[in-house]
Amino acid sequence: MYKYTKRLFDFCIALMALIILLPLFIPVCIALLLTGEHEVFYFQKRVGANVKPFYIWKFATMLKDSEKMGTGSLTVRNDPRVTIVGKILRKTKLNELPQLINVLIGNMSLVGPRPLLQSEFDAYSKDIQEKVYHSKPGITGIGSIIFRDEEQLISNANMPPREFYDNIIAPYKGNCEMWYKEHKNLWIDFKIIVLTAIVILFPNTGLVNKWFKGLPERDF
Repeated sequence: MYKYTKRLFDFCIALMALIILLPLFIPVCIALLLTGEHEVFYFQKRVGANVKPFYIWKFATMLKDSEKMGTGSLTVRNDPRVTIVGKILRKTKLNELPQLINVLIGNMSLVGPRPLLQSEFDAYSKDIQEKVYHSKPGITGIGSIIFRDEEQLISNANMPPREFYDNIIAPYKGNCEMWYKEHKNLWIDFKIIVLTAIVILFPNTGLVNKWFKGLPERDF
């Protein structure tokens, strides 16, 4: 029942959101066409439900072939590969809004584990790989809230970005996704959506541990 109710909820909310946000999409699309690489959308292969690949929709915020430059698939604070308009979109998370199209298509949900690149998925333990990704990935999730500013964490790390991600971030993020798998319901999903909006406006809020009990302890 949860699965079908969630799909209906996802479809209805995504459709309404796209209609409401259309006036915002138009100026963003124009700004992207006139600046940077003159591309509006960026399509990237991610790991989806049942570990099947799919293409995620995002607004284009970085230089073309950026994954072959600098820190590769990882983005750091003030990354020179990010365009001027892209910086604004990434800071406000507006670059994620085209994923509403993924939700309508049905290869994503509003709430779920984040859709990872294959290299990021490979950093998870086999146990997490097998258990978490039976469900659809989400635009937001408990990991997205906790790692609201992942770029800053990576930039401040005292080790190479990829090493920090694979050895520190990935294990903790995987444990958070396991927590969601064990506790997910429509009420949890609703609270995650609300808190996602709150942390965009107030990044340093400490509500996550108050709203969601029993999250894995964090030591970084």
